[in-house]
Amino acid sequence: MKKLVYAYMITLLLMVSVSAPMIEAAGYTVGAKPVDPALLASLRQGGYILFVRHGEATTGQDQPNLDLRDCTTQRNLSNEARRQAVLLGKAIRRLHIPVQTPIVASPFCRTRETAALAFGADNVQTDPFWVNIYNLSGNVTSDEQESTLTALRSVLEKTPAEGTNQVIIAHSFPRGLGLGEIPYLGTVVLKPKGEGHGYDIVSRISLSEWLSTQ
Repeated sequence: MKKLVYAYMITLLLMVSVSAPMIEAAGYTVGAKPVDPALLASLRQGGYILFVRHGEATTGQDQPNLDLRDCTTQRNLSNEARRQAVLLGKAIRRLHIPVQTPIVASPFCRTRETAALAFGADNVQTDPFWVNIYNLSGNVTSDEQESTLTALRSVLEKTPAEGTNQVIIAHSFPRGLGLGEIPYLGTVVLKPKGEGHGYDIVSRISLSEWLSTQ
């Protein structure tokens, strides 16, 4: 009897050790908590901005002569990032979260591709403003930084069309600036308060949390 119990315990341990990598390979983090149900209910009513960082970009590098029209001069999405971008779009649709079109994307190849894979290429519109956010991580003057953050506030305080949420796919920020550091395919949920009134950061949702939510 003891041998049977021991064998059963070993089997359970093996199942756990095998299943965890499989879950992670599917885009989940083991133990990731789902999105708060109250927040989900609010998102389904619309009125929010979902600011998403592009997927993991490990192919190539941003060149000194970077040309936004030439992907060979930029860092581009990994194959895993492409798969995860598709999963993100499916999760938002599965959760019945209405999004305003067009989806706004920074003109970099990695941001445009993330948006197209998640929401469809025909639903994506690029906005050169978001290059300024990318530039915050480089060498900018204090005046340039202040100007960009002031413009950012003006963009993020505008409410989306009634009953929808605006999706913006762009870049992470330096620590302590703007929306702060954002992981790949991480989402910052913002509540615009209207022109001239700013916005609130409501929540931060990782890709794993989106995918773990039923």
